[in-house]
Amino acid sequence: MSIHYKIIAAELSVAEKQVTATVGLLDEGATVPFISRYRKELTGSLDEVQVATIRDRVQQLRELDKRREAILKSLTDLGKLTPELEKQVNEAETMVALEDIYLPYRPKRKTRATAAREKGLQPLADVLLEQKNIDPELIAAEYISDEKGVASVEEALAGARDIIAETVAENAEVRTKIRELFVEKGTFASRVVEGKEEAGIKYKDYFEWTEPVKTAPSHRILAMRRGEKEEILWLDLKPEEDDALNLLETSVIKGNNQASGQVRLAITDGYKRLLKPSMETEVRLLTKKKADEEAIRVFAENARQLLLAAPLGQKRVMALDPGFRTGCKLVCLDEQGKLLENTTVYPHTGAGQAREAEKTVQHLFQKYNIEAIAIGNGTAGRETEVFVRNLNLPGATLVMVNESGASIYSASEVAREEFPDYDVTVRGAVSIGRRLMDPLAELVKIDPKSIGVGQYQHDVDQNKLQTSLDDTVISAVNAVGVELNTASKQILAYVSGLGPQLAQNIVEYRNQNGAFKRREQLKKVPRLGDKAFEQAAGFLRIHNAENPLDTSAVHPERYGLLEQMAKDLKCTVKDLMGNPTLRKSIPLQKYVSETVGLPTLNDIMAELAKPGRDPREQFEAFSFTDGVNAIGDLKVGMKLPGIVTNITAFGAFVDIGVHQDGLVHLSQITNRYIKDPNEVLKVHQKVEVTVTEVDVNRKRIALSMKENDKSEPSQRRNDDRRPQGNNNKPNFNKRVEKEPETDMALKLAALKGKFKL
Repeated sequence: MSIHYKIIAAELSVAEKQVTATVGLLDEGATVPFISRYRKELTGSLDEVQVATIRDRVQQLRELDKRREAILKSLTDLGKLTPELEKQVNEAETMVALEDIYLPYRPKRKTRATAAREKGLQPLADVLLEQKNIDPELIAAEYISDEKGVASVEEALAGARDIIAETVAENAEVRTKIRELFVEKGTFASRVVEGKEEAGIKYKDYFEWTEPVKTAPSHRILAMRRGEKEEILWLDLKPEEDDALNLLETSVIKGNNQASGQVRLAITDGYKRLLKPSMETEVRLLTKKKADEEAIRVFAENARQLLLAAPLGQKRVMALDPGFRTGCKLVCLDEQGKLLENTTVYPHTGAGQAREAEKTVQHLFQKYNIEAIAIGNGTAGRETEVFVRNLNLPGATLVMVNESGASIYSASEVAREEFPDYDVTVRGAVSIGRRLMDPLAELVKIDPKSIGVGQYQHDVDQNKLQTSLDDTVISAVNAVGVELNTASKQILAYVSGLGPQLAQNIVEYRNQNGAFKRREQLKKVPRLGDKAFEQAAGFLRIHNAENPLDTSAVHPERYGLLEQMAKDLKCTVKDLMGNPTLRKSIPLQKYVSETVGLPTLNDIMAELAKPGRDPREQFEAFSFTDGVNAIGDLKVGMKLPGIVTNITAFGAFVDIGVHQDGLVHLSQITNRYIKDPNEVLKVHQKVEVTVTEVDVNRKRIALSMKENDKSEPSQRRNDDRRPQGNNNKPNFNKRVEKEPETDMALKLAALKGKFKL
């Protein structure tokens, strides 16, 4: 096992002891957030990304070992295991290398080669492979046998060539070279299936498309594969055949005689019949895996940014789920998101009903002292915003809220449990209002795949996607912390060390016994033992707790240490939390021990300064441009405010308030060269864009964020990477002013890129 730690340490450029300690904690049941936050001394202050990477990599290496053991057992049972073969198996560093070594010995269905061996033609194949200056037909004549079913010289040679073809195709060294050729010099080639031109118009860019395998981006690989799956496209993957055959000849052919000629025929047949299909399948799976990883990374990072969007906070909110003919479902919520009243208003179905809607909104606004109004951004959203804004309601913050996934929530078991006596329209409006108050608390109730920030999420490996999204939600929830006395069981389930059952038990205990007054009470919750308490306690907050530390991220295991500090300074812990001068006077080095070092002590001091600080940004109100409510209102050259709703590998989608998001292509985000939109943008970021193209019929909007119209040389490289046939050539005018730091998902992708798979 220590060899694994050495491998991982080298890949991540960390010390082996850091990896050893991290794996030990993980094996004991510690979670990624807990380890990165509260065990810095053991891990050398590894962050969440590094800890998660170690977790994933050690699992991968353990699976490799498990497969290695199975192969060794199989080879032993077959009587094929030699010291040399055992050494090769034990030294294989990747699953691919391991399977290549095992391939010649793997039990398989009957092949042309196995049939030839049954006819006794293996010795003939061996002689030909030696490629000595012999007469193959003369030697092959010795293998003619009615008993074994070899009727002629040509039959004998054909059988020997079948054996050679399979032997070469299953040779580990040959497979490695051909695999590299497919990856380095192979191309994807797609074309439209005859007669499917109209049905597959969305794949028009790929009707006649070729692209190197090595540089094909994730979104194009997944698009071509989806087109193939829908039977719109034919998709092929291969290098030039001459290159492959030349490589095989260089590897196998030893001379220029008649025996070599037979071998040459065999490897040509073997490449076309065996090796090419095998390699195409392998490399298609490999490129799909890499494309999946990129799409999952993009999705997970978008989800993380959406989950960590700035919350309005505990305000009294009126929320409207807009509609034209069916009206706008209206709900009023208190500061905790509790439903106070609901009704339906009809501001868009005639003057009489509009006046009635005005009276209803004004009455409820005053009745519940509403502080903010949330309006869903779906159908009739902008029209409803104009209606409410014209009421001039005093002191109210008016916000358009992205309602993606609200309908999924409203029909879910979670929503039925919360609001058993209300229909889906009321539940949807409540979700819109609560999203404004606290996006994280509300969005955890929805399958992340349904919140509208993905790219090809239904085409990627669903298990890996779910794992990544679970990690993302867990990371976001624990980064923010959870208020123990108001949290739903859905958000509690994501707290380190809990899960759905303990979350349910906490809520039931809270309902039966009233609000928690201190963290220690958690130990009274059924089935919540010491280990779960250790993992969860630091991430749970109790507002107005008996112990002021229970409002902070300081872990209970360090309360005694702080009490000692306070005692040494002849003050209370509460004094330390409220007096920066006292905190600065603490000689931290004095409190360093075997289990507590300066990293933890510095974290504690930072937490005392701002107990329970929410790491999310401050909420800022946002408004779309008045009078621009539909795609028909857009004109080329318009400069508009917008909100980033989704980030993909090829650009970012921006809501500009016209019910159809516009695309800012990667090449149009900024004047400088960038490889990834995440270098500049994040979901929910407010930006200014320029309209460069509007296609009303196809509902396509091209937007720009560039500072000017002059494309720099480096920028033109971004333009050149777009698919042929793509007529969107946006012309951008404004770049984003703030560039966020490299995010967690990007770091994780960079680390995983070092892995040998």
